[in-house]
Amino acid sequence: MKTVEYQTIVDAVAKLCIDGNYYLGEDVMNAFKKGLENEVSPTGKDILKQLIENAEIAANEQVPMCQDCGVGVVFLEIGQDVKIEGGYINDAITEGVIKGYADGYLRKSMCDPFTRKNTGNNAPAIIHTEIVPGDKLKITVAPKGGGSENMSAIAMMAPSAGIEGVKKFIIERVRQAGPNPCPPLLLGIGIGGNFEKSAILAKRALLREIGETSPIPEVAELEKELLEKTNKLGVGPAGLGGKTTVLNVAIEYHPCHIASFPVAVNINCHAARHKSIEF
Repeated sequence: MKTVEYQTIVDAVAKLCIDGNYYLGEDVMNAFKKGLENEVSPTGKDILKQLIENAEIAANEQVPMCQDCGVGVVFLEIGQDVKIEGGYINDAITEGVIKGYADGYLRKSMCDPFTRKNTGNNAPAIIHTEIVPGDKLKITVAPKGGGSENMSAIAMMAPSAGIEGVKKFIIERVRQAGPNPCPPLLLGIGIGGNFEKSAILAKRALLREIGETSPIPEVAELEKELLEKTNKLGVGPAGLGGKTTVLNVAIEYHPCHIASFPVAVNINCHAARHKSIEF
């Protein structure tokens, strides 16, 4: 059995929060550059150049790439043979988020939903935990801003809606979102399960690297089709027109009840932030 110390988790999460906000993933940067090559709108090209420059400045000067440093969303994959020594793992995660947002001078956005009073430390974190075989502990921190999250949606569709209904829902959601979620976007889509499972699948899908397709041929084809059709909407970078509205579409799915057809789309802005560590 592997033992991981409480303080080790605190320090790791703090670093992931900072790194996630300072350093944009290479896959996203490459997607910006590919979009720049394909974009026909002069304004769209200019915005993509600015996004690349912004990410480079953030990394070089070690400052947040966006003023919205996001909710501390954490995905845990805990091996069944892992023991956490010195405290409760969720407490360690929350303490790590508090430390990271303080040490990294990251904006603290969490507040009481009724009074709107800020918690002052970006806690509590939102934690999704999965028990897996083995003795590994993987922690992924995915800071998620409010603007893109607000444009996300779930549809509890009738089974008769079929795949065409899914396509229509997702494409219309992107069209309605327009400039609000800071395009170019990444779309995480969850199909099946139930109400909450579809939403978690959608958020987890955003962790996939850009260009990594589903291993299921039919799902991979749907990802490709949705990418093509959403980019034909003409929303473009920053919503000012162009071909580069969506950088990537990733779909995760799960069996569902015979009377249900849940579909969730979790929209992510161009600042697609997530960092992982494995013990």
